Amino acid sequence: MTVRLQKILSQWGIASRRRAEQLILAGRVRVNGEVARLGQTAEPTTDRIEVDGKLIAEQSRPEPIYLLLNKPVGVVSTCFDPQGRSTVLELLPPQLRECEGIHPVGRLDIDSSGALLLTNDGDLTFRLTHPRHSIGKTYAVWVQGRPTSATLAAWRNGIDLDGRYTLPARVTVIKQQPDRTLLEIVLVEGRNRQIRRVAAQLAHPVIHLHRTRIGNICIDGARSLPIGSYRHLQITEIHTLQFTGDRVE
Repeated sequence: MTVRLQKILSQWGIASRRRAEQLILAGRVRVNGEVARLGQTAEPTTDRIEVDGKLIAEQSRPEPIYLLLNKPVGVVSTCFDPQGRSTVLELLPPQLRECEGIHPVGRLDIDSSGALLLTNDGDLTFRLTHPRHSIGKTYAVWVQGRPTSATLAAWRNGIDLDGRYTLPARVTVIKQQPDRTLLEIVLVEGRNRQIRRVAAQLAHPVIHLHRTRIGNICIDGARSLPIGSYRHLQITEIHTLQFTGDRVE
């Protein structure tokens, strides 16, 4: 049975589906000696598939790796940065950094810190980043000023960003100081710099943003991770991401 090429590369741990599409568009993938095209299908058991001239096969798929990283501020959530900035892969030891296909799941902007998943399981990446799946992500956010009840209600109900309203969010006041407020925010979507943009639109710019939890996987508590450190996910945590329903909060 033929399968889309980017799905094969994802399932075999070569790259996430998005990254696999980029490899195909760059002409780095060949099927039976011919340069592949985006949307092309292949027969995994009989077709000869190459990436950068290297023959790949299902039996050569690396062991799946699932990591939780506490990303520092100033590090980008990519495998490579053309501007030469530090990437999350540089925080891993060589034996993990050089594993084929390992990549961050989604993004956490350069000015933010906290929980970030890394894996070479392309199917899991696809599931966790697809819009139809509601994987709750929890943030501790310091904002300027003291938002009013009306402002918090607007944030919870949804704000118009670029002509499209954000989905409802959980926004809870944790602590207030004379010039700033600590909020806990839970989102089930991940639009680009969403919290920062909403906060600025509501006249309470973000001072500091730290992601504390992805689904039920937490960087604090009993298994607290120092900034810049990582750990392997436990089997129960992996199963939660893979096999629970469409909403993990």
